[in-house]
Amino acid sequence: MVLEIENLSFSYGGDRTLFDNFSLSIEKGEIVALAGESGSGKSTLLELIARRLKPKSGTIRAARFGWIFQDPYSSFHPTYSIANQIADAAPMKEAPRLCQYLAIDYELLDRKPHELSGGQLQRASILRALLMKPDLILADEPTSALDNLTQLEVMKLLVSLLNSVGILLITHDLALGAWCADRVVEIG
Repeated sequence: MVLEIENLSFSYGGDRTLFDNFSLSIEKGEIVALAGESGSGKSTLLELIARRLKPKSGTIRAARFGWIFQDPYSSFHPTYSIANQIADAAPMKEAPRLCQYLAIDYELLDRKPHELSGGQLQRASILRALLMKPDLILADEPTSALDNLTQLEVMKLLVSLLNSVGILLITHDLALGAWCADRVVEIG
C-alpha cells in the first residue's frame, strides 16, 4: 500500500464536515481518481495526506510522495530558475534522462517559470515530483490549466509511470477519471 486512509473525519470549524469516516487505499501500479465539485474537499484531502492539516479522527499512512500541483505557475517561484527550484527539492542526477522521457528540453530548466509554456512547466512539475523518488504521486488537477492536446499528453505520461508508483488524481472531470483511473471515488 502506498496510501491507506482509515475512518478519516475532518471539518473546518466544525460547521461543515468534509470527511466523515472516509477510507481509501491505493497500491503501487494503481490510479485512483478523486472527483467532486469545487469545495468538496479534494485538495483538502491532499493537505491532510501531506500533514499540513490535522484530521479530527482517523489515520493516514502515506509512502514517500511527490506532489504535482494544480497550477504549475504558482508552484514555482517566479524569480528563480526551474533547475534551482527542483534542485532544492531533489537531486538532479537523473534529470537529463527524465527530461527525455518527459519530452522536455533539459536546457529549459535554466529558464524562469514565465519563460515556459503551461505544458512545459507542468512537465517540469512532474519532473520535480519524479526526482523525489516517490512511491505515491499526488496529482491535484494536473491538466486543468492545459489545452486539450497537452492534457492528453500529460495524462498519458502519468499513466506510463504506473510501474513504479501509485497515483491519487484529483479531478472535477469525471470523464478523465473514468478514462485513466482504476477507480473513481466521488466526494461531496
